[in-house]
Amino acid sequence: MKFTIKVDEVKSIGEIPGYWTNDDYINILEELDFSDAKSSGPSELRAFLEMAISDFEPHESAEILLRYKLREELNDGQIQNLSHELADDNEAEGNPDITLHYALFNINQLLYTAFNGIFPNAKATKIEFELSFKEDSKITVTKELALKAVCSGLADNSPILRLFENQLNGKEPFTDAEKIVWELHNYGSNKYAIITSDYWINKEDFKEREISDSIKLYEDREE
Repeated sequence: MKFTIKVDEVKSIGEIPGYWTNDDYINILEELDFSDAKSSGPSELRAFLEMAISDFEPHESAEILLRYKLREELNDGQIQNLSHELADDNEAEGNPDITLHYALFNINQLLYTAFNGIFPNAKATKIEFELSFKEDSKITVTKELALKAVCSGLADNSPILRLFENQLNGKEPFTDAEKIVWELHNYGSNKYAIITSDYWINKEDFKEREISDSIKLYEDREE
C-alpha cells in the first residue's frame, strides 16, 4: 500500500481539548455534594471542580477521578493503588496496561492543574499531517494506517520503532495501534491529526517530514 505523507506540525500539548466535558464536571461535582453544579456556567465548571478536589488529599482526589473514569476497568484495590502512584509517577507512560494510558493522561493533567504541580506534568504529542494513497483515494485511514505512515519518518532509536518493529513491518497484528493513538482526527482533503503520548512520539523523534513509502498490513504478508 503505497502512500505519501507530509508532516505539517508536531507539537507537545499538556491537555486534550474535549476529553473532559461539562457533563463530566457536573457529575463529579454532584458526587462531591456540590449541589449547584448544574446551575453553574460552562466556563465556571472546570474551576469549581479543581477547587472542589483540591480540598481533599492528593491521593483522595486521584481516587475520585480514577473511580469516575475507570470503575469499569479497575477494581477497588487497583484504583486505590493507582491513586497513590499517580502523585509520584507518570502513569500515562509507565503503567504496564497501555489501554489505560489515554484516561490516565487526562486524569493526571486535571490533578496537575488542581494541585499546582504536585502531580507530574505529563505530555502528549499532536501530529498534523497530509496523507494520500496511490492505489485508492477512498481508503479509510485507521489509527493503524496513520501510525504506520507517521512512523516511517521517525529516527531508528524511537521507542515505538524498537518495541513494535514486527507490528510496524506487518509481521504481526498491530492491535496496540488503537491504544497508542489516543485520538485520530480527519479534517478532510487528506488532512489528519493524531494525538499520542509524548513517550511514543515527540518532535525530536522525526528525521524526515515528507516521505513516500509503502505500508504492509499483517494480512498482506507473504506466507
